[in-house]
Amino acid sequence: MTVGLYMDVHVPMAITEQLRRRGVDVLTAIEDEADTLKDDELLARALELRRVLFTQDIRFKALAEDWQRQGKAFAGLIFGHQLRGTIGQFVKDLDFIAQVSEPDEWMNIVEHLPF
Repeated sequence: MTVGLYMDVHVPMAITEQLRRRGVDVLTAIEDEADTLKDDELLARALELRRVLFTQDIRFKALAEDWQRQGKAFAGLIFGHQLRGTIGQFVKDLDFIAQVSEPDEWMNIVEHLPF
């Protein structure tokens, strides 16, 4: 089984499109009609869907780290700082993650990209 990704509303569509061209299972918050949810609700939604959430929002990363400390379950969060990686690098890293890991490996994990 591969990891399904869930894209926060501010992730460039180019990342999503390139991942899909590579065969990665990607769902955006907009497509899920969850684009008006607050960050905590979106993190809970990703858990319901068993999808690892990708964001470039530093406050969202901080929220997930708070949930880690509190022992509150989430399906995993990958943070890619907008100024520390290119679209191509994010696509490469997310494709790798999606292809070689399992959803259970991401429970309550916060990872930073690029690697």
